[in-house]
Amino acid sequence: MIIAQANIDDALEILSLQKLCYQSEAKIYNDYTIPPLIQTLEEIQSEFEEYFFLKALKDKRIIGSVRARMSAPDTCYIGRLIVHPDLQNQGIGTRLMDEIEKKFRECMRWELITGHNSQKNIKLYEKCGYHIKKAEKLTSRLSLIYFEKNNEKIE
Repeated sequence: MIIAQANIDDALEILSLQKLCYQSEAKIYNDYTIPPLIQTLEEIQSEFEEYFFLKALKDKRIIGSVRARMSAPDTCYIGRLIVHPDLQNQGIGTRLMDEIEKKFRECMRWELITGHNSQKNIKLYEKCGYHIKKAEKLTSRLSLIYFEKNNEKIE
């Protein structure tokens, strides 16, 4: 497996994988209108202007991705970590998280968000050293869990 920077030419393949991966999230919350599922090709292409995308490749096929951007002078926001459903629990998500943190190693903290019932995500983020910063109830069916991880390398 190779992890490399993705570019706008990868947008369609990443979007297709994203829509496949987020089916499990939609099922958890019984909501198939979540943003990752309704995002358009034009929208993801425009994200390449402000986000740094990584892709995980196996046999020249994108099997995972993550994106991040600086959201404050000292904070990196990480979003939409995805790994093909058939290849989950093999360390690919952890490798993508490690690599995106390395890319933004100068920030003081990394932040990300997941749903309160997304137990696999919560477990992965805690394994990667993230802790819950706050929870925010959006609807009767969904609360968002905000995670953060301080950069221990900054002195």
